[in-house]
Amino acid sequence: MVRCTFDGRSHEAPEGESGAAALMAAGVASFREAPRDGAPRGPLCLMGVCQECLVLADGVPVEACRLSVREGLDLARVAYAR
Repeated sequence: MVRCTFDGRSHEAPEGESGAAALMAAGVASFREAPRDGAPRGPLCLMGVCQECLVLADGVPVEACRLSVREGLDLARVAYAR
């Protein structure tokens, strides 16, 4: 198990598990807000096609479903200017 954070909250997950799976297991349903209306968005396809699970991983935008969890990984919601 490794520790990572999402929006400043610490979570534990098996090392190598996808970021999307780790966040869903931790009870996180909304990974980002829709840029147009701010509606909550979360994982849909879980294979990197839809980009609904887009997060910032150590400051870089990436699909959480294509990201492997590692010790100290810092995940955050993508903020859009409206």
